[in-house]
Amino acid sequence: MAGDKPAYKVADIKLAEWGRKEIIMAENEMPGLMTLRKKYGPSQPLKGARIAGCLHMTIQTAVLIETLTELGAEVQWSSCNIFSTQDHAAAAIAVTGVPVYAWKGETDEEYEWCIVQTLYFKDGKPLNMILDDGGDLTNLVHDKYPQLLEGIKGVSEETTTGVHNLVKMMAAGKLKVPAINVNDSVTKSKFDNLYGCRESLTDGIKRATDVMLAGKTCVVAGYGDVGKGSASSLKAFGARVIITEVDPINALQAAMEGYQVTTMSEAVAAGASIFVTTTGCKDIITGEHFNNMKNDAIVCNIGHFDCEIQKIWLDENAVEKINIKPQVDRYRLKNGNHIILLAEGRLVNLGCATGHPSFVMSNSFTNQTLAQIELWTKPGAYPVGVHFLPKKLDEEVAALHLEHLGVKLTKLSDDQAKYLGLPADGPYKPDHYRY
Repeated sequence: MAGDKPAYKVADIKLAEWGRKEIIMAENEMPGLMTLRKKYGPSQPLKGARIAGCLHMTIQTAVLIETLTELGAEVQWSSCNIFSTQDHAAAAIAVTGVPVYAWKGETDEEYEWCIVQTLYFKDGKPLNMILDDGGDLTNLVHDKYPQLLEGIKGVSEETTTGVHNLVKMMAAGKLKVPAINVNDSVTKSKFDNLYGCRESLTDGIKRATDVMLAGKTCVVAGYGDVGKGSASSLKAFGARVIITEVDPINALQAAMEGYQVTTMSEAVAAGASIFVTTTGCKDIITGEHFNNMKNDAIVCNIGHFDCEIQKIWLDENAVEKINIKPQVDRYRLKNGNHIILLAEGRLVNLGCATGHPSFVMSNSFTNQTLAQIELWTKPGAYPVGVHFLPKKLDEEVAALHLEHLGVKLTKLSDDQAKYLGLPADGPYKPDHYRY
């Protein structure tokens, strides 16, 4: 199989020079990854690892890939979303000799083809590590290539949706390899999901539509970390934000932050102009909601998969669909109103913009790199199941990013540490602590 596939497949290899310029600029904003290169590069802890990665092929991911290779790994890559690839980033990595199979605007069939290309390395050797975002690579191997599972040391999973998938697989007895839940490292979920979305959601909406947010009524479905960041961003622009929630704890949090919390039907009836889904669940916005929305309501999703918005209902029931520009479609309904759908209901921040900033992705990808090192270098330490990185490593990831922001930590004296019953250099919080 390895001999039959192309060395890479990207949109335009001539974009590599542009991509390299942006990678160099991003490296300065990713101190965690750059520190890991210095710390672990000489010892090559990932030597022998053949990592198949399925994660948004962006400039920031390029820095992750080159960190993994500098630590000794062989790497092959596909994107985990048909619209999220930055073609200049893919080209820049492909020219270095790392096999990349990703381009912006893949079909669903091309998307799976790209993932399949990453399973076998040169000389026909199969992958022995998985780095996933959303679970598509993990599921593909378990469902269609189970013969490869015995040789896989583990999987590190990037996002909430993928973690849900792993937990479901484990409960059903279907998970066959150890997994590390990177998403719920504090320095991932409380930073990437929260602060990353706070900046990238509105970036995507504005690049797509140039809409004025101030004064508009916006609906955010879900008030987890992604919803919190999304609502905060819209509120900061001067929008009135309504939250929908199923979880009473999240709903109470939203209410105590000053947001109105109600149902999607009531939010539509309130005349909202912009709708954002963040839940990771299906059928959040339905045909009934579309029919009752005001003219030119903007609808988008920042959850991992496109099932949150019933796009198929629009395709089957709209009188007309006009593509305004890539990833911006305007549907005319039978009642005469229009719906503006962004990124075909997929991740708006990556489909219509460039995703999270480099600095916050350094937090996430430092965790990913540490997870790969843990799984590869400590066989047997992680049995089949879904695990977390140790608290001490979480704190170290945060510490690696402080100097870049000019942060100076207070140090516990020995007496203070004794009083608190803590090591002076951490970890400072118990595992059950909620940041």
